[in-house]
Amino acid sequence: MSRIRLLSEEVASQVAAGEVVERPAAVVKELVENSIDAHSTRIEVLTRRGGISLIRVTDNGTGMDRDDALLCLERHATSKIRTGADLALIHTLGFRGEAVPSIASVSRFRLSTREHGALVGTEVLVNAGKLEAVRDGGDAPGTQIEVRSLFYNLPARRKFLRTEATEASHVEHQLHLLALGHPSISFVHLVDDRVALQLAPAPTLLDRIRDLSGAELASELLEVPLIEENGIKISGYVGRAGVSRSSRQQQLCFLNGRAVENITLSQGLREGYHTALMKGQHPVTFLFIEMDPGAVDVNVHPAKREVRFRTPSEVRDTVIKAVRAALEGDRARWSGEFRAAPLDSHLRQPNSEQEIPHPDLPLPAPAPRPTLQIPPPRSTPLATPTSAGATSASSTSALPVVSAASGLPSELPREEEAEPAPAPVPETFRFLGVLGKLFVLMENASGLVLVDQHAAHERILFEEMQRRMEAQGVPSQRLLLPLTLRLAPKDGDWVERNMELLDRAGITMESFGAGTFKVDALPTFLKSEDPVQLLHDIIDDLRETNAQGARLRMGQDMIAKTVCRHAVKANDTLREPELVKLVEDLLRCDLPYCCPHGRPTMIQLSYLELEKKFGRKA
Repeated sequence: MSRIRLLSEEVASQVAAGEVVERPAAVVKELVENSIDAHSTRIEVLTRRGGISLIRVTDNGTGMDRDDALLCLERHATSKIRTGADLALIHTLGFRGEAVPSIASVSRFRLSTREHGALVGTEVLVNAGKLEAVRDGGDAPGTQIEVRSLFYNLPARRKFLRTEATEASHVEHQLHLLALGHPSISFVHLVDDRVALQLAPAPTLLDRIRDLSGAELASELLEVPLIEENGIKISGYVGRAGVSRSSRQQQLCFLNGRAVENITLSQGLREGYHTALMKGQHPVTFLFIEMDPGAVDVNVHPAKREVRFRTPSEVRDTVIKAVRAALEGDRARWSGEFRAAPLDSHLRQPNSEQEIPHPDLPLPAPAPRPTLQIPPPRSTPLATPTSAGATSASSTSALPVVSAASGLPSELPREEEAEPAPAPVPETFRFLGVLGKLFVLMENASGLVLVDQHAAHERILFEEMQRRMEAQGVPSQRLLLPLTLRLAPKDGDWVERNMELLDRAGITMESFGAGTFKVDALPTFLKSEDPVQLLHDIIDDLRETNAQGARLRMGQDMIAKTVCRHAVKANDTLREPELVKLVEDLLRCDLPYCCPHGRPTMIQLSYLELEKKFGRKA
């Protein structure tokens, strides 16, 4: 006797609805997307009890005639695609033809629609997927859909809904995403007949961001310069270095107007912000990507949240380039604000016994300080193993040494050899003193500036070492006893295809049988009690970055740790000329806003903020 049975149409509809309609927010998303596809310029959403009791979506789009109004309730009936080939060329938000019938099968459903210019419209009533009435309607041109008593016929699904406040917050989040993706459309959101959101058409994306997220966040955003590579266009706004969140909730990416989630985009954003954010923090982004619909698959999940790219590496590289361009482009503005306008003459009263030399002149060092040695590009094979099986490198000629006091070459003359001639005080800031042997206090035209001398010197040394490593390659040394590395099939295949990339990153290895590799050389700066586990971690890390930056990725982490040890510390006393030179060197960095660990290097307190603190202004 056969045990396989065909599901009834009613049960099949409820199963499909479970994929598309997870909660009231999913209903709002699907219906508003249909309104956007219908070329609406104004969309109004009314919800009661978080959307559990009532959801009403009204638009002024093209509307439908009676035949289309009835046909849209049939599963897989859609006006947006015709053949299977159209799935590769999707230009609309909706296309599956599942949303409306799925919603109608788990609610009391009402559809009222009228085309522009038509004398009469159509009203359709559906109860749990069963057609109850079709009659003439007299609503305004466009479409209005009411969804009442969601999941009333599925008690098991309804009891898994969260509280009304939680469901309402999910609805609000979906509307924010849709409003951000389409700033030219007016949105109104009524919660229990109270206006919760009212957005007029925004002239620019930044205006829509300001309307939704506030002027304070909008002022902390950087415009991403339009970048177009390999048919991929990226624009939008990203947060300045240091503007971050503990979750990815405000890490928003839009693909062809659709809010999407994709690990490739997350990796690109993380790599673009590398060394610009503290560990565990996530950037604030409003990134808009436009590309050929044929190069991306949006038909991955019925909810259409996830997408797949045909060439993910190209997308990731373009995202990295866009984020880096925005961060580095902010350097001119950042330096300009710090330098601001010249101070008034009465504020600049240099002490005749303590004049500040011009920042471009060489500065004396008060005393010899620890130096930071940059490893040579390649060294000879190791000579002898230690008792524990470790290796030691033969001596090689050293590269120029960088002084930890000022980041200048150590060959500069000492104080006893040459004393720089006094120079005029720079008109961009005035040195005030040092607080707690760590924070440098300076005054500019905007107010008070605090500089963390340790973080600032870390950034200067980090970029200096990085430039040398980029020019000379990652230094490595051969192992006296090669390591044997066994990898899973997926990891082994990646290593086989990226041998050259690993070699440029300082790891020399070759195939040694199925899934096994022999490691002959490692970067000189890698120190670990378990080098095999370290290699597994490195391979996992390199797989998530782009080919261009992979050879420097692990080098950057080690550089950050190294310069942290050699940079000036909190209790190191620097003279005034050294402190001024430190600030000038910081302003010349590519990313001067933060140290390699993501902490800020400089904080500006405006006169207005200080006056508010002292009650001088409200």
